[in-house]
Amino acid sequence: MNLLRNIVGFASAALLITAVLPARAERLPQTVTPEHYDLKLTPDLKNAKFSGVEQIDVVLKEASATITLNSAEIEFQSVTVRAGGNEQTGTTASDKEKEQTTFTFPQQIPAGKATLTIHYSGILNNALRGFYLSKTDKRNYAVTQFESTDARRAFPSFDEPAFKATYNVALVVDRGDTAISNSPIKSDTPGPGDDKHTIAFDTTPKMSTYLVAFLIGDFQCTGDEQDGVKIRVCSTPDKVQLTHFGVEIAKYVLHYYNNYFGIPYPLKKLDLIGLPDFEAGAMENFGAVTYRETALLIDPKTASVESKKEVASVIAHEMAHQWFGDLVTMQWWNNVWLNEGFATWMSNKPIAAMHPEWNFDQDVIAEEDGTLNLDAQPTTRAIKAKADTREEIEQMFDGISYGKASDVLLMVENYLGEDTFRKGVHAYLAAHLYGNATAEDFWNAQTETSHKPVDKIMSSYVDQPGVPILTFGKPAHDRVSLTQKRFYLSPKIEANAAQKWTVPVCFRTAAGTETCEVLTPGEASLRTPTTDLFFANAGGKGFYRIAYPADVYATIVAHVESDLRPTERISLLGDEWAQVRADKASVGDYLNLVAAVKADKSAAVVSTALGQAGVIYDRIASTQQQRDGIAKWVRDTFLPAYERLGTPSDLDTPNTRELRARLFGVLGYYARDPKILSQAREIATRYLDDPAAIDATLGQTALSIAARNGDADLFNRLQKVYETSNSPELQSSALQVLAQFENPDLAKRSMDYALTDKVRSQDAAIQFAIEMQAEATREQAWQYIQNHWDAIHGLLTPELGNILVGSTGSFCSEESREQIEQFFSAHKVASADQAAKHAVERINGCMELRKLQGPNLDRWLAEHAR
Repeated sequence: MNLLRNIVGFASAALLITAVLPARAERLPQTVTPEHYDLKLTPDLKNAKFSGVEQIDVVLKEASATITLNSAEIEFQSVTVRAGGNEQTGTTASDKEKEQTTFTFPQQIPAGKATLTIHYSGILNNALRGFYLSKTDKRNYAVTQFESTDARRAFPSFDEPAFKATYNVALVVDRGDTAISNSPIKSDTPGPGDDKHTIAFDTTPKMSTYLVAFLIGDFQCTGDEQDGVKIRVCSTPDKVQLTHFGVEIAKYVLHYYNNYFGIPYPLKKLDLIGLPDFEAGAMENFGAVTYRETALLIDPKTASVESKKEVASVIAHEMAHQWFGDLVTMQWWNNVWLNEGFATWMSNKPIAAMHPEWNFDQDVIAEEDGTLNLDAQPTTRAIKAKADTREEIEQMFDGISYGKASDVLLMVENYLGEDTFRKGVHAYLAAHLYGNATAEDFWNAQTETSHKPVDKIMSSYVDQPGVPILTFGKPAHDRVSLTQKRFYLSPKIEANAAQKWTVPVCFRTAAGTETCEVLTPGEASLRTPTTDLFFANAGGKGFYRIAYPADVYATIVAHVESDLRPTERISLLGDEWAQVRADKASVGDYLNLVAAVKADKSAAVVSTALGQAGVIYDRIASTQQQRDGIAKWVRDTFLPAYERLGTPSDLDTPNTRELRARLFGVLGYYARDPKILSQAREIATRYLDDPAAIDATLGQTALSIAARNGDADLFNRLQKVYETSNSPELQSSALQVLAQFENPDLAKRSMDYALTDKVRSQDAAIQFAIEMQAEATREQAWQYIQNHWDAIHGLLTPELGNILVGSTGSFCSEESREQIEQFFSAHKVASADQAAKHAVERINGCMELRKLQGPNLDRWLAEHAR
């Protein structure tokens, strides 16, 4: 599954990080295991309900008169069991809290094989989970989203990842509709009745319940073939023209993965389907991957660079799951990182190979920097963590499972070498095909393949929370002394001296290559290469923070543009900002480093530098004088770099387009340069008049700037674009810009609009979260949320609830913190208790940072922003 990335700038994985809570287990007994399901479902899209007939072939380990499985919102009509030549009719007893149903039969069922036959009915809900309705203005669609524990809403099942089985699915649908499921269509026969037809699908591979999918509607598809596999990208009929980009990406990625894994994609077809209503970014159902429309359907001629990169990345992420997650599945949700971390790490490879001009390696390190900060919060969790209840499982889909796990894999791959690591991946997959695996299975395979201590490295990162900081001495005689301890962003927290990691540390050599040494918990020095420039995170791929001696750091800064690669500059910026947060460096030290990269040609480097400069403006500066000083410094420092880029051209590289937009954005948003503000209004108007006439990367940035001081006419235009455009990207951009108007009357209009049926439930909560980010609208938005809580709360899914609750962390005062604590104590949001806790921690962190660095900012501005 793919989280909602790049939907809101602030909505990083930090809002989703969790620690687990004690709760009773909801696991099924292990005495009955399924082997095969026969499912026949008849959905009624008009009346939002369905009926089902199901047969489950099971094996009983011991004789029993009862069988317990999962169900939710299911009404049972009958259940029978056939075993040993006898058939019995059972009774049902459901536990709604546990989401389990027990079938009880008059006589014991003997150990061995048995077949359950179940007649039942259910609802097509509006909750974006289970078997639910997805709607357009013209019609309803019936679609599924089962991860992690919602297959039980569509069919009674052993709804745990280790209970793998095969499936035969048949769907009785309206005559004018089609259906998509995991396997190709086997038959399509008329009836029952003149207005129905029955579509049956081939038997699936052995797989977990959460990977089953079925979708009903008038979908239309664009298709092609790659390596003998039929690939289709499907959508509602009005958007089929936006499917071609996805087909080309999927073809390349499939071929890449077949070669990389050395294990061919195991199905005959692969469908990618864009859905009008979808909670997450995408879902990796085996052979039938579902997506938000914005994560799949774009026109590459008018799409922004960011959208093309995001769509390609999400496609590659979900396709990686066809091996990591679908073909080989984690044993239980406590190791969900084996799915999500792997897919995140793997997805970067084919896209970087297909589009080297997108500089994916730099984006990866920039995202890693955010994850390092996430893992240095006061509260975090280990990659592998307890997850028994629904809420505990849902909270595992966070920045640790995705980001940290991916970054640790990248670090280990860099240490071993790509080819050695690939051989270990192949060994792991080959040993567990169509089965389940644990963390130990993976790192043992890598250890055996490489003959290096991968097990010790990975266990130290997977089994304990936090990130290490390596504090180096001055290199001498080909060695360097160092210490390690857990790093916290807050200087108030003392690290436990006993907590240590086994860390592969990679040094930059004089030739610009790298050499790696393993730091064990008991070591205090490492060998180093002979070089004039000591840099201890070659390529920026190490998952650790670094503190250098002052003179060594000064030398690095002096050579930051001449000798470091872009990924290393990103890493250095992140380490220095971490030192500021921990009160080991001043905010002026960081701004001096930003000035050293002001002319950098990498959009990712500049974005990283300016991202934290924005934090200084929003979170450290507390007076208008301070903000005016920062604005002047930004204008003086970065306007020349923007002007050097010149007029936009069709010949501009993707990097140039992103760099121009980033500089334009910071000059308009923070510096409020009059010339830039005027250009923003002009570009925004031209972009709305004709999206093909303006580079969307710049056009969408201009819209955001124009909206801050925009009037009702601009608001009305954006509202019309949202309601009438056929482009998911343009629709989404227009809607989110509505939440960026600072005029109080228009801010209220935006929030009122979010609660109308014009805005999909998948998007409404995000609108309020955006309003919470700007200082001009934050207080108004928070009051609105409280006053309209019942309506807003009714829109929240677990992921959207995390985003909304987490957005309250944008405050920076004790009074606001107390209000938020009191409100969410009285108004619980499902699966968001930890998001509320982390919002409070962000507020505390802001107050601490402002107190410690505010005076330093004044002194620096007095010298540099005269």
